[in-house]
Amino acid sequence: MNERTAPQQTVLLRRGEVHSPADPFATAMVVERGQVAWVGSEGAADAFAAGVDEVVDLDGALVTPAFTDAHVHTTATGLALTGLDLSGAPSLQAALALVRDFAAARPDDRVLLGHGWDTARWPERRAPRRDELDEATGGRPLYLTRIDVHSAVVTTALLDLAPGVRDKAGFADGEPLTRDAHHAVRAAAYAAVTPDQRTAAQRAALAHAASLGIGSVHECAGPEISSEDDFAGLLRLAAQEPGPRVVGYWAEQDVDKARRLGAVGAAGDLFVDGSIGSHTACLHEPYTDAAHTGIAYLDAGAVAAHVVACTEAGLQAGFHAIGDAAVVAVVEGVRTAAEKVGLTRVRAARHRVEHAEMLTPETVAAFAELGLTASVQPAFDALWGGDDGMYAQRLGAERARTLNPFAALLRAGVPLAFGSDSPVTPLDPWGTVRAAAFHRTPGHRVSVRAAFTAHTRGGWRAVGRDDAGVLVPGAPADYAVWRTDELIVQAPDDRVARWSTDPRSGTPGLPDLTPGTELPVCLRTVVGGRTVFVRPGE
Repeated sequence: MNERTAPQQTVLLRRGEVHSPADPFATAMVVERGQVAWVGSEGAADAFAAGVDEVVDLDGALVTPAFTDAHVHTTATGLALTGLDLSGAPSLQAALALVRDFAAARPDDRVLLGHGWDTARWPERRAPRRDELDEATGGRPLYLTRIDVHSAVVTTALLDLAPGVRDKAGFADGEPLTRDAHHAVRAAAYAAVTPDQRTAAQRAALAHAASLGIGSVHECAGPEISSEDDFAGLLRLAAQEPGPRVVGYWAEQDVDKARRLGAVGAAGDLFVDGSIGSHTACLHEPYTDAAHTGIAYLDAGAVAAHVVACTEAGLQAGFHAIGDAAVVAVVEGVRTAAEKVGLTRVRAARHRVEHAEMLTPETVAAFAELGLTASVQPAFDALWGGDDGMYAQRLGAERARTLNPFAALLRAGVPLAFGSDSPVTPLDPWGTVRAAAFHRTPGHRVSVRAAFTAHTRGGWRAVGRDDAGVLVPGAPADYAVWRTDELIVQAPDDRVARWSTDPRSGTPGLPDLTPGTELPVCLRTVVGGRTVFVRPGE
């Protein structure tokens, strides 16, 4: 994690609502040398007013810890923000029209980049064909990822830039590219992105994150996702320029390389399987709409060897595992590693599992036993859950209802860290908290407070920091200021349906996130005591 030199100014924030367990009625906060120095009441704040360098009048605004997004692909997010976004296209024909317009508007791009198509939401129920894309682009290279980024459609011109791709696993003429074929065309497409374009995309992504009250992101990079230059450049940029903190993970079974690149773990998207939407998540039973069980990239033996190597090197291990068979492979591998190096050492390392969607009571219990952190994305359920969503199409409604069991994980004591997997789903921290609190399967819902904690303190705990992500004296001054409606305290006896505004509960309030209500608007984001975003006009 890049640490900045703490600013020397002392700042008093007052006349607001400060979300702090140190004082559930706090209306003021003092920040000094990049840390929270004090939280308390408005009356007590008068004692600090004369000795501070700056006084910020909150005018009733809410102050919370800054969010941590525990799973981001920063450059891809920036390219999606500045490139072609098909996530809102209502049909195949609408998507092709957007491709045609984008190509016409970007005549100088060496390769056209786009993201976000999703056949599960289109009436045609099929991906664009290569001949359709060739026509829409005028024969130019185009790389267009499915919303889950585990498959892509491309033009003939891009295939020609990736020699041998037609002979690689995952290439089937007329079908979206997966596996090695997808990795090959992605490498060819990103090779056309200049260093200046890449840096601009990274700046755009980090600036967007800051504008949403996100103070830290966990970059999940790797040789099959980006490049060493991309990863090193991002860490360098984050260390040199004001903005969100960037914690780097490098997904390769090469512990020395991960350390050399400045990663805190050989982890993140180290693929044990693929995704449900692309039919590449590894399942015990076949897909409902395909006669196979997906793809396994790593087995339990490979998982065990990697966990042992990372544990002995003092780095985090971590794996991308979505399907139930993939999750079992991770659990079996970590358990084998624990038998070799000791359960205490494995638990202390806080190894991670990304996504972990298809869990059973047995694998949930194993996560708790082995001290695994579940790095999960509640927006997946909001986007694809429910009896008529993509999960149900791929798996059937009964299996789909078991996915993303956040409440079961919390009950078992499994640490949760929330993220977006951006650009798979957008950076949207309050939307993420809402998605967890109003999960499409009611039994998987968690309280707003638990969801908020998973998206703030949970991300810090996932990287071994228990002293951050909360506004208490001594914690890093990473916070956001919000314009929001009246705060509420969720009733402990009914996590979602009933609400209490009784101040006697002694619990700091949070915004009402009931579906249909407006989400809070970020006015200011501060990282390590340094302001990294101010909303224009504030």
